[in-house]
Amino acid sequence: MTAPAASIPAAGGRFFTGFTKLCKGLAVILFLAHVLVQLFPSAATYLALIPSRTIPFAWNLLTAGYIEQTIPGVIVSIVGLLLLGKLLEPLWGSKELLKFIFIVNLSTSVCVFITAIVLYYVTQEESYLYTPLSGFYGVLSGLLVGIKQILPDLELNLFLLKIKAKWIPSIVALISVAISFFVKESLSYLPIILFGIYMSWIYLRYFQKRLEAGLKGDPSEEFSFSSFFPGFLRPILDPVASIFHKLLCGRSERPQVTGQTLDGSQFPGSGSIEANRRRERGQRALEQRLAEKLAAVKSSESTPQQPQHQQEDVSEKV
Repeated sequence: MTAPAASIPAAGGRFFTGFTKLCKGLAVILFLAHVLVQLFPSAATYLALIPSRTIPFAWNLLTAGYIEQTIPGVIVSIVGLLLLGKLLEPLWGSKELLKFIFIVNLSTSVCVFITAIVLYYVTQEESYLYTPLSGFYGVLSGLLVGIKQILPDLELNLFLLKIKAKWIPSIVALISVAISFFVKESLSYLPIILFGIYMSWIYLRYFQKRLEAGLKGDPSEEFSFSSFFPGFLRPILDPVASIFHKLLCGRSERPQVTGQTLDGSQFPGSGSIEANRRRERGQRALEQRLAEKLAAVKSSESTPQQPQHQQEDVSEKV
């Protein structure tokens, strides 16, 4: 049984408070990097991902993700980081969130670099080699995948529509692909978004350490690759995904891990049980955060009344 659905309150200033120190620090880095590129445009040559210059300037595989070259881009990146990080960091911890951002950012840049090189050799278009690629959208897409994993039934109020968090990464990918057909400039962001979604899923699916379960990754069916697609496509995608799993991500499991048999296969339903437990913990953590904020509001409203009551007591005694 999955955790009950919950919704984020869209009204009130409290929605835009309570940001974590880690996310605030990363937001400052995004802002300063944007200012640097605006003041010194030539800095983008060394910090953004330019495939033809990546071999001597390999550090741009790390720095490109933090370079937003437009004002709307840096605003979306900062706001998205603060809001999504506020949900994930209390559940993952600061160390795991920072590790996740680092891995997703680096792996996304590597995939974008390889894709650009392959497209150049296939099409002989030099624009694939010299177009500066940068942006925090890969990490933001990855954070959405994290929300899908932990709080899949969380309802987000978007443009008067209530959409469950488990569908947000798929919707973002679909919209990005659709826009790329009409807006040529968006093509530079498309691979960053798509690889950000995929590489974050790879990490969460196979490599993230889960101390409470004693194993790595999330083997549940609710977080399979086909879960990003509508149900009628899953019978087609599951066999293909299983082939890539064996070729690229297959690994031997220790037989002593809880929930597995001696041959390394899982007991029926064990992945779903662990996934439900993790989601219930995430749900409880979210409800606890909302309850603490509500209590803080009530206490702040009742605090000014206390001195008045104390003055009345003193006057009665006099």
